[in-house]
Amino acid sequence: MEPQASYFVWGVDNSPYGPVELPVLLDWVAEGRVLADTWIFERAAGQWGKASQFPELQGRFGTVREEISTLGLTPALMRRIKILANLRDAQLEHLSDFMELENVPQHAIVFHQGDVGDAMYLVFAGDLRARTLMGGTEAILATFVTGDFFGDMALFDNGPRSADIVANVDSSLLKISAVNFYRLIREAPALATPFLQATARTLSSRIRADNKKLTQLSEQFSAGRRF
Repeated sequence: MEPQASYFVWGVDNSPYGPVELPVLLDWVAEGRVLADTWIFERAAGQWGKASQFPELQGRFGTVREEISTLGLTPALMRRIKILANLRDAQLEHLSDFMELENVPQHAIVFHQGDVGDAMYLVFAGDLRARTLMGGTEAILATFVTGDFFGDMALFDNGPRSADIVANVDSSLLKISAVNFYRLIREAPALATPFLQATARTLSSRIRADNKKLTQLSEQFSAGRRF
């Protein structure tokens, strides 16, 4: 009798979980802990792949809309958002009360540059880009994929949007309006605090990365002027 294959699951906290056998893996799929785009390592094959690519798991995943329709907005599904990965189940269940699911078709614009900012968005599934138009030419400023967030400054200053956000593919977003954000602070400050801390850590990482890019560009420019 051949031994069952063992699997390792790559969690949203960037840590591997396992080994687990196929029956456990199937249970995790049914519970929403393993999603179609979750990375899995199969020991027998010695390679990583997305869960939807494994023959033994095919047909067990629906679209994000179908998963939510079947399972509801569960903590396991919400943990695909990086800044929510370390929150407890009870915290995530409470946080979902302050969020709205918004489905955005491919090529649709979530908001335009100059619009008044009134919400933050978490990318539940999909791929979007931040763009600005310069002389009719599109300049891509950033891209946002599953697990990312954007529009966060709107929660603090309600200022004008600095860029268009366009869906590159059909996408699903979790929206936190400014109204719900301030309701979260009033009604659940103990929940608002870890949410804001996680958001701030990611923003700090983005700023450091941007500063590093600017430094490298400055050094390249300076080196070029010497010749």
